[in-house]
Amino acid sequence: MNTSELLQKIRRIEIKAKRLSQNIFSGEYRSAFKGRGMSFSEVREYQVGDDVRDIDWNVTARYAKPYIKVYEEERELTMLLLIDVSKSGRFGTLERTKRQLIAEIAGTLAFSTITNNDKVGVIFYSDKVEKFIPPGKGRKHVLHILNEILTLEPTGESTDLSQALIYANNVQKKQCTLFVLSDFIDESGYGHTMSVVSKKHDILAMRVYDPHEAELPRVGLLRVTDAESGQTRMVDSSSPRTRASYEAYWKKLTNYMEETFTKYDITYAGTATNEDFVPVLQQLFSRRR
Repeated sequence: MNTSELLQKIRRIEIKAKRLSQNIFSGEYRSAFKGRGMSFSEVREYQVGDDVRDIDWNVTARYAKPYIKVYEEERELTMLLLIDVSKSGRFGTLERTKRQLIAEIAGTLAFSTITNNDKVGVIFYSDKVEKFIPPGKGRKHVLHILNEILTLEPTGESTDLSQALIYANNVQKKQCTLFVLSDFIDESGYGHTMSVVSKKHDILAMRVYDPHEAELPRVGLLRVTDAESGQTRMVDSSSPRTRASYEAYWKKLTNYMEETFTKYDITYAGTATNEDFVPVLQQLFSRRR
């Protein structure tokens, strides 16, 4: 796409994402990621005018004089988006490609993050880390992220979430929220890495897929190209054997993803390219309350 088309697309995503983040997701975001509000800091002796509701009765009983709990505002949240930019993201048979849908979701998350004065960064990955945008704030920062989502051309051939998780674990020394946006067409075996990283960071995931990836359309002979390998061949979409093989491959990827996320308590959801992602994202946020 030319520069004018790109700017128009970014502007459309910005308008939609800002509306969603301000009018729909503001409450959900705060509840899901900022619900702790204040954190315990220390105790000190009670002084006239202190709120009696803050009295620490265990410490008071121990020292035979009143002590209160002192709280401090929690540090700002850092969200790191792990965005799959492998070539399979170009696929889309209906309203939009997976890459375009990921851009809309990422934009909504990014604007929700900066609206709450938190930081957002991005790790773009294929079978390797393609680019890292350190966490930051502000509209200009988010627009830079959107531009990269829509224009970055991966040099990797396939998908390996493990590489992105390892990189995130190394570059982000303090605990943060990792939000994975991917189609999870990934045979790298990312489960073990996720088990390690999830002990330090809070991980969420959104699977973005096209309906025709889950079920092959019955339209006879098709010329199909593997987006990641570039290999092209003819397949008979009406063949029961072909359809069964196609379905089995999709189920294998899905089962591995769901079993991994369930095992390591990862909050996740899925949305298709012909669906409205808003209620899906709302449900994902609500499960974290």
